[in-house]
Amino acid sequence: MHDASDPRLADFADLRDVELRKSLEAEHGLFIAEGEKVIRRAVAAGYPVRAVLLTRRWVDSLADVLEGLGDRVHVVDDAVMEKITGFPVHRGALASMERRALPPVAEILAGSRRPGGEPVAAPRRVLVLEDLVDHGNVGAIFRCAAALGVEAVVLSPRCADPLYRRAVKVSMGAVFAIPYARMDDWYGGLAELRAAGFRTLALTPDQSAVPLDEAEMGERVALLLGSEGDGLSSRWLREADLPVCVPMSPAALERGVDSLNVVAAAAIACHGLMRRDRPAR
Repeated sequence: MHDASDPRLADFADLRDVELRKSLEAEHGLFIAEGEKVIRRAVAAGYPVRAVLLTRRWVDSLADVLEGLGDRVHVVDDAVMEKITGFPVHRGALASMERRALPPVAEILAGSRRPGGEPVAAPRRVLVLEDLVDHGNVGAIFRCAAALGVEAVVLSPRCADPLYRRAVKVSMGAVFAIPYARMDDWYGGLAELRAAGFRTLALTPDQSAVPLDEAEMGERVALLLGSEGDGLSSRWLREADLPVCVPMSPAALERGVDSLNVVAAAAIACHGLMRRDRPAR
């Protein structure tokens, strides 16, 4: 296949046009997985394949994934791939996958299923993301969460889409490994967590807050992370059971460095939660 305008390739068009992709993906219920590892993880999680676009050199390594897809597999050269997508695709393979309907927050907190549908136990450690709008940050936080023992993620209504291509790519497929749901109601969203038995800890750069290592955890903990610019809203800070911080070094504070970016803070906080769960040696 050599025609970049072929309508069968519409799923892969203009991947860098964020607004167009949001509209197209929502309309058709799809997302894009990029690269062999991510494609395999999406398939293993049970997401159906709509189509695959790849260059010749990736055909053999993905042969088992491509088997049975028939005319849904489109092999092109690098120039056509770039013309379709709008950028050089260095990983050489893209798959258009069908989305699944997101479960309600209550279902995720009850531990009923992963994105692929298999049952899991009720989570004890949950991240709650309020209005993070950068897809790369959302993907990186999912990767941290999956690597460091967080068992579920809850998104505020305005949080970026974890299945947007950049989020999936940055997460290295971790968005397929950890259950998540999106709140319908930001205003009353924390009440649902408390009703499910979660102690809500609001992560803040305010160094007068309780250090995370010293915070009372409880059986079920939800760690709240705020937006890239302003952090958590004043409402969520007030409603949380306890504000907590990652202590900065005195030298950093003297230099005026009083906070971390949200991904670094999330990684440290997730590791702190994991350490608190480990029995003492």
